[in-house]
Amino acid sequence: MNDVLTIFRALADPTRIRIMLLLLKMELAVGELAQILDQSQPRISRHIRILDEAGLAERRKEGSWVFLRPGKAPQLEILRRLFRSDDVISSDQAVSDEAQLSLVRKTRAEMAERYFEAHAEEWDAIRSLHLPENDVEQAMLALLKDVNLGHMLDIGTGTGRMVELFGPNSERVTALDKSPEMLRLARAKLLGNESDQTNQAALARKTELKLGDFNNLPIGDGKIDSVLLHQVLHYAQQPEAVLAEVSRVVRDGGIVMITDFAPHDREELRTAHAHARLGFSDDSMKRWFAASQIEMVQSRTLDGGKLTVKIWVGRKSNLSQIHPGSDVAANLSQKRASL
Repeated sequence: MNDVLTIFRALADPTRIRIMLLLLKMELAVGELAQILDQSQPRISRHIRILDEAGLAERRKEGSWVFLRPGKAPQLEILRRLFRSDDVISSDQAVSDEAQLSLVRKTRAEMAERYFEAHAEEWDAIRSLHLPENDVEQAMLALLKDVNLGHMLDIGTGTGRMVELFGPNSERVTALDKSPEMLRLARAKLLGNESDQTNQAALARKTELKLGDFNNLPIGDGKIDSVLLHQVLHYAQQPEAVLAEVSRVVRDGGIVMITDFAPHDREELRTAHAHARLGFSDDSMKRWFAASQIEMVQSRTLDGGKLTVKIWVGRKSNLSQIHPGSDVAANLSQKRASL
């Protein structure tokens, strides 16, 4: 009873109802809420504190920014249905706030576009050294065909491309990056155009963008079902330590997929693009997997450019859910037959 009373008290203010209507559409920074509602940040912060205490909203710090999203109150699903009613969404205030929300989406998109334009040359320089990105993505998708990835962790999410590819086959997604700027790009791409009628909306609702470092993952032991590291491990000074940390958060039977470069001598990637490692050999990866109690199940080599791309798939115990027609499953069956 007390929880229900707390929720009703928290909603007994027009501004807090407006905030909840907005948060149920997309995650927003405090400054963005202040812009939409045309109120000062201190005033918005007071309202947020009340919603937070009621479990209706929760705050998350990301660099110097604080973002808001729906909380974990079980009554929130009831509120979602209530707030989707025609009487609510067609009110003058809701329509006005939606128009301001569209401006926030536009600002995010423009920011992302400026960033991409500024960095397009360096990204294109790296991409030109290996196979087209689509070929790499298709190879990754083939290895995990029809697999329910459960709670998926995308380490070094960048612009969120792996979330777009693998999120539909996941029940929940945590997209992690150490750069607040990259998380804002991912947010603009993944969470900025939400509509209840689109698949993007479903993906946005189950995706959490999280600030964190792959050397110290902000996730509890055994909480993750699958992990992706796409062109990320070469930034690690100690890749073996990263894999040990990955192993800590993955449950028994969980899947680990790493996509990166085979050993190469393109020293400019170290000096100009901050690559700490110039690719990885199969032997090194097998050794690090074994040390982290991850069984190497499959590796794939993608030639065709100056840089060779490698895909390694491992598991902490068993990958019986892998699609029976995939190379991963075939390799695993052969391995078991030889035992």
